[in-house]
Order: sequence, then C-alpha cells, then structure tokens
Amino acid sequence: MLGRVGKRVCVRVEAGLRFFLPPRHRAAELWIPYDGTSSLGHVVESLGVPLPEVGALVVGGREVEASYRPQEGDAVRVLAVRRPQPVPAHRFLLDVHLGTLARRLRLVGVDSAYENDLDDDTLIERANAERRVLLTQDRGLLRRRSLWLGAHVRGAAPQEQFGDVLRRFAPPLAPWTRCTACNGPLAPVGKGEVEGLLLPGTRRSYDAFARCLACDHVYWRGAHGARLEAIVEQARRVVAEAADE
Repeated sequence: MLGRVGKRVCVRVEAGLRFFLPPRHRAAELWIPYDGTSSLGHVVESLGVPLPEVGALVVGGREVEASYRPQEGDAVRVLAVRRPQPVPAHRFLLDVHLGTLARRLRLVGVDSAYENDLDDDTLIERANAERRVLLTQDRGLLRRRSLWLGAHVRGAAPQEQFGDVLRRFAPPLAPWTRCTACNGPLAPVGKGEVEGLLLPGTRRSYDAFARCLACDHVYWRGAHGARLEAIVEQARRVVAEAADE
C-alpha cells in the first residue's frame, strides 16, 4: 500500500513509460501518498511500471537504487531503459502469447526459444537457467523478483512487436540461419538428400535447400519467399537505425 500517512512524493514518469500507468496517473507530474517505509522500487511498481522497464531512478539529480527509501518532498524521475538496451547476450525466451513474434525473430537469425505450453514458473526457471531475456506482455511476470532479466513487448500486432524488439535490443541479424519451427540451426543440404521428402512440384521448381540440424525440417525459397525477404530487409533497416541512435 502506498499511503497510510500524510507524506507525499513527487514522481515524474518518462513519457514512454506512462502507458503502464492507470489513466488517472498519466499526468507529467504525480504527487503520490507515501507510507515512509516502502522502497522506491515498490512505489514505482505500485503505480504499474515494472522495474525491468526502468532504466534509472533519479532523485535530486542523483541516480538511486530501487531499494532507496524516499524522503517527504522528494522529486523522483523514472526513466525508461535506453535503447538499444545492452544485454549480456542476444538470447530470448518468449511467453506463450508471442509465437508469431518468435518465428519472425528466428527468420532473421535471432536466438528465440518458444514453446506454447510453458507456465509462468517454468518460463522464469528456463530464462534464468539459459540466461535468456524473457519477452512478455505480462506485467506480473516482469514483477517477479526471481526473474533475472525481462522486457515488456510493445504492440498488439506481430509486426509492431517485431519492430519494438529490434529497436530495443538491436540484435545482430543472421537471416535464414535458424529454423522458424524450433529455433535450431540450419545447414545447406543437397537436393538429392531431401528429394524423397519433397512434393513433385517442389522437386521440379527448386534446387537450393537447407535442413534444420535439430528437427530435420527442410526449407527452400518457395512462394512466400518475396514476403519473407521483405520482412528481412525491413528488420535490417530497423536494426541499423536503432544502432545509429
């Protein structure tokens, strides 16, 4: 609970984070009742902003930790993570609602683990064990203290989500090197080795193939090649622009 006594703290949430706040709190400056004992991190999350989305907490021009206990009259600035956000490795785990995003990230060669049946505890355990950044739109997941690193994905449509992740992390791209079905690595394979798996029309029309080393799925540039190439080229532009900012 934020306020059981008369103390108040001034909180200024950066514009890019205000969508996390209830509509009544989306003003540029908020005076928040404060109980005198809660940490600043608790105050910020009580407003609705998950701490993994916060790049810095600044009080009186000085950056403070989330454990800082505000003083009455403090003016707090809540800043978003800077973009592109540095991470130990560009390895991601996506929650069960982001399957299309996972396939697009794999298309451009970004290591993106995904399964459609993992519960919250398993997601956190796997993200921690494999040191993957958990991508989610579940604010409750991001507020779990046991999660080592997570990020809220902006956007409702997969294309919006894709652009948001690319702008936020600017990961190195390696298109056509990962299986979009399982995230395994792809390797070129001779037509003769996979000919028995192909439909007659595919055998007649295509000669270049790749196979997933993890699940044996076979790939070729088929009828959807132009659409996929457009996704790849857009991804390259977005990452290049993000890296230049």
